[in-house]
Amino acid sequence: MRKYGYLVVEGPHDVEFAYRLLSPFGLKRIRLEQELDDFFAPLIPRKYPPDGDLQKRMPIPLFLQSDTHAIAIHSAIGDSRLVETVDENASILGLTSITGIGVLLDSDNKIPAESRYATIKEDLAKKQFILNDQPGQLTQGSPKLGAFVLPDNFADGTLEDLLLDSANSVYPDLLTSAIAYVDKASNGNDLTNKDLEDFKKPAGRNKAVIGAMANVLRPGKAVQTSIQDNRWLRDKALSLPRIQAVQTFLKALFDIP
Repeated sequence: MRKYGYLVVEGPHDVEFAYRLLSPFGLKRIRLEQELDDFFAPLIPRKYPPDGDLQKRMPIPLFLQSDTHAIAIHSAIGDSRLVETVDENASILGLTSITGIGVLLDSDNKIPAESRYATIKEDLAKKQFILNDQPGQLTQGSPKLGAFVLPDNFADGTLEDLLLDSANSVYPDLLTSAIAYVDKASNGNDLTNKDLEDFKKPAGRNKAVIGAMANVLRPGKAVQTSIQDNRWLRDKALSLPRIQAVQTFLKALFDIP
């Protein structure tokens, strides 16, 4: 009998990040519904368009399976829906059947990780999900509960900080070129404050650098495609301390040996 896990993340980049950290343990992407463990069938949307919105993506998780585990990684499409996504879908699946329920979230907008964790801890407690007092640590029980604040439970930052850690190890020349390009391009005389609105956000420059690298590695594709296909989170990148810490958290959460 498989052990079941449920992970909620902020967006599609985080989905692929979690997938890459779990894939070394034999967990494979499930593409066909007929191959999906019946336990997760209730998470498949049966009505289109979602909420009547023709532009909205179907809110279906990424399903991973091995002989011993089945895990659903669910994008909440932003940090404002993390708690609601956990609450809605945990109740559908049934808490006692799940080995672990976890959340990955960023500490962006210059908000200290401690404050970010305190907020999610308080909001989840209102739904009867009691987190450990320390970020990245688990509340033992059935299910286990835990939340990890990227990049490392201490510093403010985002997933992009971890991808830059990886890039510095795996793609150092490409990283240097991307930084030079982004810094030169963002100082162009033809760019207005409106053009640079997103770039000037706390994680804007990092996102631009990662995006520039991803467009070399997978031209015209989304960043999450590059995370899935390229070497960002493989081999020696998995030994980097901050990336390894997230992987260790996920292993403990889902009882992966």
